[in-house]
Amino acid sequence: MAHAQLLAIDAVIVEEEVRFTLADLGHACRADRAWLIQLVDEGVLQPTGSGPDDWQFSGPSLQRARVASRLSRDLELSAHATAVVLDLLDEITTLRARLNRAGEGT
Repeated sequence: MAHAQLLAIDAVIVEEEVRFTLADLGHACRADRAWLIQLVDEGVLQPTGSGPDDWQFSGPSLQRARVASRLSRDLELSAHATAVVLDLLDEITTLRARLNRAGEGT
């Protein structure tokens, strides 16, 4: 008899218009307040508001914070190093998109 494999997927669909407080974001990505503030200081996350108690984060910030959290945890990176890695990943995504567009035109 064949054994069925179960696959658990951790996914959250979040719209652009959804807003998170700093506490909400920390809870959703299992990160502490101080580390998220460091990510804001490094430019990884860009909230609106005048300070940590007033900050509001957009829906896509959750995805970015989760990726940052995984990178930091898995590779034991500081907030600064995490920011550098995310910048490099963004650049790779941009370059791939440009290559795909260039390939479509030929």
